[in-house]
Amino acid sequence: MTTIATDVAEILHYINGAPSAGTGTQTQPVYNPATGEITGQLHLASSEDLEQVVAAARTAADSWGEVSIAKRTKIMFRFQQLLSEHTDELARIITSEHGKVLSDAAGEIGRGLEVVEFACGISQSLKGDYSDQVAGGIDVFSFRQPLGVVAGITPFNFPVMVPLWMAPVAIAAGNAFILKPSERDPSASMLIADLFKQAGLPDGVFQVLHGGKETVDGLLAHPEIDGISFVGSTPIAKYVHETATKYGKRVQALGGAKNHAVVMPDADMDLAADHINAAAFGSAGQRCMAISVAVAVGEGADALVDKLAERGRGVNVSHGLDEKADMGPVITPASKSRLQKIVGEAEQAGAALVIDGRDLVVKDHENGFFVGPTIIDKVNREMSAYTEEIFGPVLVVLRVDSLEEAIEVVNANPYGNGTAIFTSSGAHARTYTRRIQVGMVGVNIPLPVPVAWHSFGGWKDSLFGEHHIFGPDGVRFYTRGKAVTQRWPEPTQQSTASYSFPSN
Repeated sequence: MTTIATDVAEILHYINGAPSAGTGTQTQPVYNPATGEITGQLHLASSEDLEQVVAAARTAADSWGEVSIAKRTKIMFRFQQLLSEHTDELARIITSEHGKVLSDAAGEIGRGLEVVEFACGISQSLKGDYSDQVAGGIDVFSFRQPLGVVAGITPFNFPVMVPLWMAPVAIAAGNAFILKPSERDPSASMLIADLFKQAGLPDGVFQVLHGGKETVDGLLAHPEIDGISFVGSTPIAKYVHETATKYGKRVQALGGAKNHAVVMPDADMDLAADHINAAAFGSAGQRCMAISVAVAVGEGADALVDKLAERGRGVNVSHGLDEKADMGPVITPASKSRLQKIVGEAEQAGAALVIDGRDLVVKDHENGFFVGPTIIDKVNREMSAYTEEIFGPVLVVLRVDSLEEAIEVVNANPYGNGTAIFTSSGAHARTYTRRIQVGMVGVNIPLPVPVAWHSFGGWKDSLFGEHHIFGPDGVRFYTRGKAVTQRWPEPTQQSTASYSFPSN
């Protein structure tokens, strides 16, 4: 039974430099998933609110794009400092609405800070090219300019990190940015907006608009929005890409994942078990880079499963504010029910349930949305536990005979976000990294999220659009190239215009 916390927060939009309730009449409850309590009422945007936000962004973009790079990065440096100073406060907000443990929440902020730091040095990435004397008296140079107004539609699982993958690069490049965060954990976005304001960002350059599908559709179709960034499930990523491109927008849409960790018989099994366990059950498995499939190769399978089970049983599941907790709840009761259903289907289909976390109850948090670590062995590729993106603390084990078969399994999967191989063989690692059809690969590293000066993105059904997110690809996405060919003739120079196609 859902209860209402004694102190329920009113969660507003952030429009043109200030919090605002907007003109919409609809609200939506926000829950603490560890207690099941309603802790906030979120204001949902009306069409009038959308128009106001886009108009403010367009006005801001026209002036912000003319601000010098030096002044833009100075504000970004201030924002970086403020964000660092407010890490503890932001982490507690994340834990209260998402459920992940405090250390994990702080970790997501730290990875977001990397992108802010990259944006502080964006002047290097915005440097153009110059070619002198390409023809008689003619020079050519190129440079990049901001798109204008861009929007980010972000998921519940990283309410700080994913917005920071987008907004700092977009803003440092000279754009105005509209954030549409998840309705499930929206409060962190409001503190981010306030920190941008404190850093000196002009009104309208960063705004927050809350809403559901109607708001998303409005952003995708609005003629004054030039680009859309999205992170979420594959069906929605595909919809966002198809819809926004139909309206002529530039789109980067990152979709779902089914990340495999291949464990060779020559791997350090303790190392593999430690890291796969953490990658599968950290953040209750609610990461797009979580390991959800362990591909056990050959004779090492039994030892791997035994070690995974030992570590899985030792995971401490509790409220995210508990300092001893390794893992918190899943985000909603619907998520819990779906996980229970998928695990039950695998068991009925003949898989071996090594650890069953479906009925976990956490003392003093009996109404929380908890599912314990679950390991399912001897899964086949037809089971829903393998075919579906589970997005919860469920690890399935698929057994194969060889590296060749493991590569075939991973490449046959429609997702291509992240993968890993655990091995002590450089030859195996090199073969795997070269032949695997996945965008991010780890060698003895289960979560191969690149640092901010590279770019993040998958292949196949994990990415729609040509650009990955943050890093060099982020700069390219949020800017457009322009090439200028110029001549400055001497006043007395005779004109040599020709009706033929010009040549050098």
